[in-house]
Amino acid sequence: MKFVSLVWCNLRRKKLRTWLTILSVFVAFVLFGLLCALKEAFTAGVAVAGADRLIARHKVSLIMLLPESYSRRMRQIPGVDSAVHFTWFNGIYQDDARNFFASMPISDPEEFLKIFPEYVLPESARKEWMATRTGAIVGRSLAGRFGWKVGDQVPLKSPIWPRKGGGAWEFKIVGIYEGAKRATDTSGFYFRYDYFDEARMRGEGEVGWYAIRVADPDQAERVASALDAEFVNSPFETKTEPEGAFAQGFAQQIGDIGTMLIAILSAVFFTILLVAGNTMAQAVRERTEELGLLKAVGFTNGLVLVLVLAESTLIAMAGGLTGLGAAWLITAGGSPMPSVLPVFYLPPHLLLVGLGMIFGLGLIAGLLPALDAMRLRIAVALRRQA
Repeated sequence: MKFVSLVWCNLRRKKLRTWLTILSVFVAFVLFGLLCALKEAFTAGVAVAGADRLIARHKVSLIMLLPESYSRRMRQIPGVDSAVHFTWFNGIYQDDARNFFASMPISDPEEFLKIFPEYVLPESARKEWMATRTGAIVGRSLAGRFGWKVGDQVPLKSPIWPRKGGGAWEFKIVGIYEGAKRATDTSGFYFRYDYFDEARMRGEGEVGWYAIRVADPDQAERVASALDAEFVNSPFETKTEPEGAFAQGFAQQIGDIGTMLIAILSAVFFTILLVAGNTMAQAVRERTEELGLLKAVGFTNGLVLVLVLAESTLIAMAGGLTGLGAAWLITAGGSPMPSVLPVFYLPPHLLLVGLGMIFGLGLIAGLLPALDAMRLRIAVALRRQA
C-alpha cells in the first residue's frame, strides 16, 4: 500500500496536467466506443448472415425487378431448399418523410421465418399472420420507436408503390418479432405479398430480390452458379451471391468502414500516446532528485521502473475506463437514428479490445520515461540537487 500512496502523491503533484491528460484519454476512448458501435451498425447484416443463404437479384441493378414466376423455377434447382422473395416498399408513417423504415412484402410467411430463424415470432402471431391478409409483423425496436402494439391498425404511404384508388395502405400488426442475436435488425416491417400485389397500381407479378436457402452450405457456390445459369440470356438475368457478400456490398457503398475506423483511431491514439508520453517524461524529469534519493535509500532499479509504469497506467485507466463506460452508456440507450442505424451497440468483444488498449497505452506511454528513471545513477541525480 505504501507504493500505491507514493504513486498517488506523484499524480497529485501537478493536478492540472494530470487531469488534462486523463481528459485526453477519456475523449479518445469515447471516440473508440462510438466508432466501434458505428462499425457494428453498418456491418450488422454481415455478422448475422447465414452461410446457407443466398441472395439473387437482377444482374444489372438491385433497383430493377424480377418476375415473381422465378420462385417455382428456383425451387427446382438441385440443392435449393427454399426460396422467398422481397420487394422494397419504402413505407412512410404519418405522412412524414422522416418516418420511413425498412418495409417489404414477402411471398410466404412460413418460408420467410424458416429461412430467417434469427427472427423470433410467437407461434400465435405466426398463425394469425397466415390468416390475416393485411397482417404485418414488426421488429421490437420499430414497435418501440412508434409505440405500436399487437392489434394496432397502421396506415403507410409509399412513394414507390401507390395503391389502387389512392389513399394509404392499411396494415394490422399481428406480431412483434424479437432478435435471436444482439446484432439482429429488429427495425423491419414485413407483410404479405398477395395483398400487396393485388392492391398496387402497377408492377403486378414483379418482385425485388430473392432469398434462397441451400440444403448444404458447402454447395452454396455451386447452387449460386446453377441459379444464374438457369436465367442466363433471359430478359431478367440474375446475380446470385452469399448473403454476407450482399450485405457487405451495402456497407461498402459509403466506403470501407473497417479501413476508415482504423485510420481515424490510429491518428487519435498516436496523438494521445504522444500527449501521455510527454506528461510522463516531464514528471520524471521534475523528480530526478527524488528518484536518486529513492535509490539511495534502497529502491531497486526494477522497483523504480514499476512505479513509473504504474503511474502511467493509472492515468490511462482513469481516462480509458471512464471513456469506455461513457461510450457504453451512450450506445446502451439505443440508436440515435433508428431509421438509418437500426443496430447500434458496443459489442462485448470490442470492450475487451478497449481494455487491452488502455493497458497498452499506459505501458507504452510510460516505457521510455520508466527506462530513463531505471538507468538514472544516484550520483548524477544527487549532483543536480547539490
